[in-house]
Amino acid sequence: MTTSEKASSLKALHEAPEILRVVNVWDAISTRAVADLPGTRAIATAGHSIAASHGFADGTMPFDLALSALARIVQATDLPVTADLDAGFGDPGESVRQAIGVGVVGANVEDRLVPLAEAVANVEAIVRVAEQEGIAFQLNARTDAIVRGGDRPLSDSLDDAIERGKAFLDAGASLVFVPGVLDQESTERLVAGLGERKLSVIGLPGALPAGEYESLGVARISYGPLTQRVALRALQDIAADLYANGVIPTDTPALN
Repeated sequence: MTTSEKASSLKALHEAPEILRVVNVWDAISTRAVADLPGTRAIATAGHSIAASHGFADGTMPFDLALSALARIVQATDLPVTADLDAGFGDPGESVRQAIGVGVVGANVEDRLVPLAEAVANVEAIVRVAEQEGIAFQLNARTDAIVRGGDRPLSDSLDDAIERGKAFLDAGASLVFVPGVLDQESTERLVAGLGERKLSVIGLPGALPAGEYESLGVARISYGPLTQRVALRALQDIAADLYANGVIPTDTPALN
């Protein structure tokens, strides 16, 4: 598929009645391992995981290095790739333009609770770039209303997420990503405020199963850096076993 066709495919997945489940990857080989599974419809990157694999703390990776990693991920699969672009690396519009240039067709961009007018202007800049590039770029506009809400009541954070999310949707975003552990009541409130199939969530420990989010009208679920943490735990487990005079299991698949 062309980049434009991949963007349209991702758009259709976001708008389908079924929740889109994306298992986050961080490099070419993790991309191939996930893409080979029959249930995979699209690939999503985890910025935290990409940064960690290059020795950087989350949110501190230089954009040129992040873009190079995204290019390798896109080249590793024929599926649509949606990227985690942190807060836009100082220039959300230009960062998205360059991401589109390497074949990325969607992105999370964080608001980090900057003033709403500034956050909306960032969304507008991304939408404008997508129009100029001629693709149905899928902006999964992230609001940190819950994860950066501090000590304020959850109800206030949910109100803030809805206000910001509606403004992002009005500015042309495809979805609104509200990270945090969302129970049924909080999810119902967000869906009521943002609309059916407009909310994107993260599957943190303690979150609802994907099927329950689907029944509540959620469009998409991702898993952020958690997938890399599971992989790294498996690496530590086998390493500890080998140090204890273990052996590599005979059923180990050749995934690389």
